[in-house]
Amino acid sequence: MSRALVTGGSGTIGGAIARALAAAGHHVYVHAHGQFGRAEAIAVDIREAGGTAEAVRFDITDAAETRHALETMLAAGAIQILVNNAGLHDDAVLPGMRPEQWSHVIDVSLNGFFNVTQPLLLPMIRTRWGRIINISSVAAIMGNRGQANYAAAKAGLHGAARSLALELASRGITVNTVAPGIIASPAIEGVFPQEAIDRLVPMKRAGQPEEVADLVAFLASARAAYISGQQISVNGGMI
Repeated sequence: MSRALVTGGSGTIGGAIARALAAAGHHVYVHAHGQFGRAEAIAVDIREAGGTAEAVRFDITDAAETRHALETMLAAGAIQILVNNAGLHDDAVLPGMRPEQWSHVIDVSLNGFFNVTQPLLLPMIRTRWGRIINISSVAAIMGNRGQANYAAAKAGLHGAARSLALELASRGITVNTVAPGIIASPAIEGVFPQEAIDRLVPMKRAGQPEEVADLVAFLASARAAYISGQQISVNGGMI
């Protein structure tokens, strides 16, 4: 049984990914920082459905705290599936954006990627099998008003993933990026009314979290062994 870590697993998309990976037979670490209770509830749901999961809590922007938490998990063996899903919004148009808004969003999405991924690589390499999947956003591809910080952070993941894919290609480890568009969740309620979705999305509906999770589960599987360095959008035909 492979072990999988989903950062930001307490969120809508992260929770769906955790459930999909557990359904595929992996042991899942459901990560959270501020919403640990939700991560625990998702882990309970997975176990009640017959899967195996546990919730873990650490701040991915704190390199030392993250390394300590990962070392505890690695004591039981390599984590061979990593889904870098954690991220946050702190929106403002750039002329009015505070420095801390820029720094915090970059810190979570991009520095957090490094803090989590780097310590897991050598143990993963030793097994000569692994899957790293980064969750980005349509904003990183198209841009979005008020989200220069978020778009920059997520676009940074694209470049990091392509480079890392080259570094790990000969080791049986794939690295890919999934870029969701408008996905149904409490966070988009009121932000994307149906008329906005009709205007922006050719399919004229929001995506479902499970539609993102199903792609991630496939990329994490043995069937996706020849797919690496790719950026795949899940956005109803937006681009």
